[in-house]
Amino acid sequence: MNNTPDSDDMKSGKYTAPALSKGLDILELLASDADGMRKSDIAKALDRSISEIFRMLAVLTERGYVSFEPSTERYALTTKLFEIAHRHPPIRRLSSVAIETMRKLAQEVNQSIHLAIQHGDDILIIAQVDAPGNNVTSVRLGARVPMLQTASGAILFGALSQSESKKFLQRAKNGEPDILQSFLKNVEAFEERGYCESPSAVIEGVFNISVPLRDYSGAIIAALTIPFITRLRTPHFVSREDTRARLIEAGHEVTALLGGNAFTES
Repeated sequence: MNNTPDSDDMKSGKYTAPALSKGLDILELLASDADGMRKSDIAKALDRSISEIFRMLAVLTERGYVSFEPSTERYALTTKLFEIAHRHPPIRRLSSVAIETMRKLAQEVNQSIHLAIQHGDDILIIAQVDAPGNNVTSVRLGARVPMLQTASGAILFGALSQSESKKFLQRAKNGEPDILQSFLKNVEAFEERGYCESPSAVIEGVFNISVPLRDYSGAIIAALTIPFITRLRTPHFVSREDTRARLIEAGHEVTALLGGNAFTES
């Protein structure tokens, strides 16, 4: 007798694992809160009793997925899930292929640079190189940021299927109209120019410049981004225009290393 669940059973929700579901709910909730949460707040947010939440938190803490700070009584997500994700061959290969080009570029233009992939409705930072100078503007490794708010997101929107992009935009309509409008302008600009350049939605004065990385089939698999800052009284300052040109070259270099030579421009 074959007890392996088939795809129809999985889709119908025939198989359930309540304890696993509770644990995943906790991890997803903590992933959205950088400051951590008290167990009473977690229980309230998930509509669970404190006792059942406490048992799950105890196991997650013991396994290293969650940390507990006694002074604040807050639980927070550790980097273990991120570390596990990096063991996944496609992500590990992408990071290892891109990192040397990223380091070289950061030195050349004196700007920080990060590599992002699509993760649900967010981007996920899987590699990060700081600028060599004393003043650094960067995004934390492992950070998740809404696609709608980033130049990387406008690039990675192109990685979605027609069905996925339609659903994404439908969900986005529930948010602020001006954010969606700005995002769609960035998507259109990327489709026309092959890169995206837009003011940061988080830090005034920062311009995010982003280019796609493609695989052997031409599909967009990641975005390479520089949060460009204008440096004052800095010798050999590299302009935004020159930085953009060098980033585009770097994107082509990494794409070629990934097997996408046919989709790079000479």
